[in-house]
Amino acid sequence: MDSFAGKLAVVTGGGSGMGHELVRQLAAQGCSVATCDVHAEAVEQTAAMAREGAPADVRVTSHECDVADEAQVLRFRDELLGAHGSDHVDVVFSNAGIGGGSSFVNDTRESWERTFMVDFWGVYYCARAFLPLLIASGDGVLVNTSSVNGFWATLGPGMPNHAYCTAKFAVKGFTEGLIEDLRLNAPQVRVAVVMPGHVGTDIVLNSMAANDMLPESDDMTEGQQKARDRLIEGGMLPQGASADDLRSFLIQMGTDFRDKAPLSAADAATVILDGVRSGAWRILVGQDAVMLDENVRANPEAAYDYQELFAGLMPQADS
Repeated sequence: MDSFAGKLAVVTGGGSGMGHELVRQLAAQGCSVATCDVHAEAVEQTAAMAREGAPADVRVTSHECDVADEAQVLRFRDELLGAHGSDHVDVVFSNAGIGGGSSFVNDTRESWERTFMVDFWGVYYCARAFLPLLIASGDGVLVNTSSVNGFWATLGPGMPNHAYCTAKFAVKGFTEGLIEDLRLNAPQVRVAVVMPGHVGTDIVLNSMAANDMLPESDDMTEGQQKARDRLIEGGMLPQGASADDLRSFLIQMGTDFRDKAPLSAADAATVILDGVRSGAWRILVGQDAVMLDENVRANPEAAYDYQELFAGLMPQADS
């Protein structure tokens, strides 16, 4: 795919972050886009912004959809085909994702399974729904977003990220498994897996909201109380911290994740689109992703021995 001009793209999770930027950049390059998000107002704002920067013949539509619900994915598919007057799509970016269920031991089963449903089953449902339309294109591309957590199942010392990592490993395996399958059975479609490192998005803030981590009053839920207690134990909140203290800390954490990232969502989207155009099947996003990939591949037994894994990057103590 040398150019996106004149194509029809699907972008899930278009309400913020990389999804927002993918929609905006695709439209600016002459590509019509159908984008969805569980947050209808946010994804419509994305679509409106994209229309402003797009050529006159480009159509951008927004749709409300929870990708964890197959019926909603199928409704989204049918809506966009009608809205764009098309019988095919050319490229699908399965980008929607959330965090949650960080600890298999301590977090709720509901939080773990909700995260896995969005992050893996959302990708699976979209592949099921859109593959026939990509085949009909004659030159289709399925782009699934995994993560560095698709080959490195942690955020680092003291920071398990179990449900998200499990889902992203599954996305990576699902996508790589399609390479030979499509080559044999649907050669008019190719697949790419995207593995971002730390990108400046609202995924932390959105995930906290989706998992009801932000207290609305002094009457905290059991989950919110557990989160506060863990932060107190870790020295990140003072003894006796209030619901307001917890909310302020978590919002600041999410804001810092977005604003202090080494790579912006706009730059990440550019890397992804360049990779798709080039024909790459494996797209690492960010220097941290490149570094982690190299280190884990070079020394897989040390993947979770952080001192050894990052030995070459840590400052040496004076002898």
